[in-house]
Amino acid sequence: MAVSGAAEGPGRAPGRGRRIILWRHGQTPWNVERRFQGSTDVELTETGVGQARHAARLLASLRPDAIVSSDLLRATCTAAELAALTGLEVTRDEGLRETYAGVWQGLTHEEIIGRYGDQYAAWKRGEPVRRGGGELETEVADRAAPVVLRHVEKVPEDGTLVVVSHGGTIRTTLGRLLGLEPHHWESLGGLSNCCWSVLGEGARGWRLLEHNAGTLPEPVLGDDD
Repeated sequence: MAVSGAAEGPGRAPGRGRRIILWRHGQTPWNVERRFQGSTDVELTETGVGQARHAARLLASLRPDAIVSSDLLRATCTAAELAALTGLEVTRDEGLRETYAGVWQGLTHEEIIGRYGDQYAAWKRGEPVRRGGGELETEVADRAAPVVLRHVEKVPEDGTLVVVSHGGTIRTTLGRLLGLEPHHWESLGGLSNCCWSVLGEGARGWRLLEHNAGTLPEPVLGDDD
């Protein structure tokens, strides 16, 4: 039986303010191979589907009011598991896609370091880098954060929005919504597959309530590690 996203119940507390759950997609073959995905459309593995189903049961108990997802397959398939439990429709938005990384896309972690070591090192130092000739992290935040804010404004004052996206995009969106300088975004650790972070609406803006929630600690396999 579908659960109404607007119903009162566990996880909903009137007057608490809105919440944003930023949920990373499940495992893909390229995650396992440590291959940079970026905006390449890669599907979930069987393990990734299982991760999404498990996480969806936990998130459904929080009574979300709306779901918005990146339009890439690995995100939409993850979002579909929560939609099936809640009866909510999934809104797809390309603004939530992972960072476009040009020639890095499709390369393994080792290949990137071997071919573009100086560029990789500069990125890890927090310098503004167009990885592989692609997007800057600030440009990703410029397109993704407004999508999140636009959709969260539509939920009730004590409501919850679930955003299904990608590790790098979630990191930059968190940094932007928390008001951190881009140089410090790296201090937000990466998300494991199908884990999430929670932002709560406070008197002075958004606050980080949870980070990398949803499972026991696992290695982060993704484009932002």
